[in-house]
Amino acid sequence: MLVNGKWTADWHPVQATDEKGGFVRQISSFRHWVTPDGAPGPTGDGGFAAEADRYHLYVALICPWASRTLIARSLKGLQDVVSVSVVEPKLTDEGWRFGDYPGSDRDTLNHAEYLHQLYTRADDSFTGRATVPVLWDKKTATIVSNESADILRMFNSGFGSLASDSIDLCPLALRDEIDALNAEIYPRLNNGVYRAGFATTEVSYREAFNDVFGMLDTLEMRLSQRGPWLFGESLTEADIRLFVTLIRFDVAYHGIFKCNQRQLRDYPALNGFLLGMLALPGVRETVSIDHIKQGYYSIKSLNPNGIVPAGPDMTAYGL
Repeated sequence: MLVNGKWTADWHPVQATDEKGGFVRQISSFRHWVTPDGAPGPTGDGGFAAEADRYHLYVALICPWASRTLIARSLKGLQDVVSVSVVEPKLTDEGWRFGDYPGSDRDTLNHAEYLHQLYTRADDSFTGRATVPVLWDKKTATIVSNESADILRMFNSGFGSLASDSIDLCPLALRDEIDALNAEIYPRLNNGVYRAGFATTEVSYREAFNDVFGMLDTLEMRLSQRGPWLFGESLTEADIRLFVTLIRFDVAYHGIFKCNQRQLRDYPALNGFLLGMLALPGVRETVSIDHIKQGYYSIKSLNPNGIVPAGPDMTAYGL
C-alpha cells in the first residue's frame, strides 16, 4: 500500500480483519462527483462538470467493482464521452500494472506504469491502497472518484444530455428500494465471496459461506417470482451490481474463494438472469473470462503455485 505517498511492502489482499478474523474492505478515499453543471454532488467538492472527453476511467476486467462502471458506461452510451484504460489482470507486488497483456492497455494518458502512481499524482501524501475503478479528470489532473457505486450513479445521471436517456438505472420512484436491496446483497454476496475467500479463521469463513448461499437462495426465489430483473421489468443498477458477482462465480469464487456448495448453473432463475444480462447491448464486451481467471488465480496467498484451472466451460454463456 501507499504510506504518505510512498509504496511500502508487497501487495497482500487482506486489507484488515475484524475480531473474528473476517476480511474488512478498505473505504474509498476520493468521493467527488461529476454533475451536469459542476455543482457539488452528495459528497466531496464541486467543479467537476460533465464535458465530453474530460474524464478517463481506469479499470481492471478481473474486478467486479470496476466492471460495474464499465457496464453503466455502455448502457448509458458514454463510450465516446469517457475514455478507458484497462490494467493487466495479474496482480503484482506493486498492485495493478499497465502493460501489453492481451486486452490490457498502456497508460497513454498519464504514462504511469502502476496504478498507484496515479494516486500519488492526485495526492502526493496519499495513504491507502490503489484500487480500481478510478475516474480521472484530465482537466485538473486528479482523481474524481475511486468508489464504484458513486461512479455507477454518476454515469446514470451526472452526465446530463451527454448520456442516453433510453434507460434510467436508478429511477427516483425505486431509489429507496434499490438502496435497501443493494445494502442487503452487498455484504452477503458481493463482498460475501471475498469474506469467504480471504477469511483467516474457520468461524469467519463459515459465516461468510452461509451468507453467500443464503443470499443466492433468496435471489433465486425473487427472480423466479418477479423476473426478468430484480425489480421486474425495470433494469436497474441493482441488476448490474448483482451481475458482476454472478459472472465470476463459477469461474473464480466457486474454486479459489471456496464458495463451493453449488455452482451458479444450479440456480435456474439466476442462470436465466445472467443470460439476460449478457444479451444486453455492450454488456458482454465488459466480460473477459481470461482476465478473471488470470487475475484471481494470481493471488499468491491463495494460489502460491499460480496454476490457472482449465475450466469451467462457459460456452453456454457465449464466453
